Amino acid sequence: MTTVVGVTRAALRARRAQLWRLAGWSAAEVLPAALSGLFTARAVDSGFLAGRPGVGLAWLALLGLAVLVGAAGTNRSYALLGAVVEPFRDDLLRRVVRGAVAGAAGGRADDAAVARLTHQVELVRDTYAGLLMVVRGFLFALGAAVLGLFSLAAPVALLVAVPVLAGLGLFAVALPVMVARQREYVLADEQLGRAVVTAVSGHRDVTASGARDQVTGWVGGSVDAQARVERRLATMAATRSLSLALGGWLPVPALLLAAPWLVRQGLGPGALLGALVYVTRGVQPALHSLVQGVAAGGLRFAVTLDRLLRTAAPADSDPAGSPLPRPTPQRTGAGLSLRGVTFRYGPHADPVLDDLDLEVPVGDHLVIVGASGIGKSTLAGLIAGVLHPQSGTVHVGGSPVGGATPGELAERRVLIPQEAYVFTGTLRDNLGYLTPGVPDDVVDRSAARLGLTGLLTRLGGYDAMLRPADLSAGERQQVALLRAWLSPAPLAILDEATCHLDPATEARLETAFAARPGTLVVIAHRVSSALRARRVLLLDGRTALLDTHQGLLERSAAYRALVGYGETEPSDPATFWTASDGTPAARA
Repeated sequence: MTTVVGVTRAALRARRAQLWRLAGWSAAEVLPAALSGLFTARAVDSGFLAGRPGVGLAWLALLGLAVLVGAAGTNRSYALLGAVVEPFRDDLLRRVVRGAVAGAAGGRADDAAVARLTHQVELVRDTYAGLLMVVRGFLFALGAAVLGLFSLAAPVALLVAVPVLAGLGLFAVALPVMVARQREYVLADEQLGRAVVTAVSGHRDVTASGARDQVTGWVGGSVDAQARVERRLATMAATRSLSLALGGWLPVPALLLAAPWLVRQGLGPGALLGALVYVTRGVQPALHSLVQGVAAGGLRFAVTLDRLLRTAAPADSDPAGSPLPRPTPQRTGAGLSLRGVTFRYGPHADPVLDDLDLEVPVGDHLVIVGASGIGKSTLAGLIAGVLHPQSGTVHVGGSPVGGATPGELAERRVLIPQEAYVFTGTLRDNLGYLTPGVPDDVVDRSAARLGLTGLLTRLGGYDAMLRPADLSAGERQQVALLRAWLSPAPLAILDEATCHLDPATEARLETAFAARPGTLVVIAHRVSSALRARRVLLLDGRTALLDTHQGLLERSAAYRALVGYGETEPSDPATFWTASDGTPAARA
């Protein structure tokens, strides 16, 4: 838990200015609590019991003004809370994402990262905010009540302080057990997440093999384990209740039993009533909020944050907001090599690729074709290093993909998937984040080479703000393609990256990428892409054939069927292509 304390302290130190403002408004918020008992005592003793109701009403009116000040303090306190909490959440998200990406790059796929990135990060954010407000409220409310009790009489303050301290001590002793129970809950939640992801990802194999009962029992065991942990966690509620009874409710009968002695000591009825107000309206709610808040949100915060920090990347491994390392401009040595690569989705699934060997020389232009679902995008993911084979090796530029960091992979290859990624930001930021600081004139020349100058003008220029929802799928693909062209990475992988473009635009862009220094691998959307390639790799689910377009026409019936050749060959094979679902289609 030392790391949790250190990270929390660092987050609080980073927001010192906001915390001081929060403290100021918190003082205003507890003003009614600090004055309620004192003003009540004055209203009773100096006003109503003294036969001067006007004086009593005046004291109560002052208390009403204090309530208005407190309401303003509450409003501003909650407004400032976001300025303290949200930067902490953003930093935590960066840590978790970096840790998950680094783990995936190193071949350590972690299904529980989904639970950490979604449920657990939001849990830490919410409990951090709640804990701040609970501790803040307890300190200021208890401080106000203690000051008020001492303003009435020191013996009254001592009568209240003894049981309050006893209740807090009991709660502190029980905290380690509560932390252990909460840690068990977090681990059980992650185990359940892994079980569910594994079962869902392999549902087809489960159904095909008739293993539904076994898998149901396995997942059900994780559910039962989590339920047992939650029941043990619930038993700690009894300890919390005892702490609250001792520290929050015992002071009331203690004051009532001591009332005769206090009156003999000169304490007026109004002062005794004011003391009860401080206890019931100040001490009790403050202690209740602290115990319930720390026992519930505080424990979840500490244990969940500890779990996240153990699996996330350190904060200094990638400073917040720092760009990816700029790839070196070297565009040679981009040879691609696969040796004995086997990949399957799930340990019991049939292999999508089985013992595949492939050599792509530096500067080659390779197109990969095959029916939908045959493994083309899987192969692209293996080459790019976003997927990792169960056996075999993948080398890009002579270096293994497995074990490479995201920065190292970015230096070797650029991948453009079918669903192009465009984020909300300026056009310049969208085009240049793979090559930070690229000059506008370089972008101008590159856009002209790809025939995209008109697109940049239509989008409003480099300083125009892009919103993904405002762009068509084709526009997003063209922005991503220009971004990839600007990247110094020597290997470009186009995974159906032109599927939303018309054939003429696709041909222009693929021809330009073929002339780009380096190596080009295209996952074909249309078979016309194969006519522009030096070599074509055909995946048919059983074998992988590598040849020229003409060579595959002569060697493979599957390839002839894929491009639409029947008994009579068409006069212009360029008029045939496969649709996005992999079925042959023809264009007149």
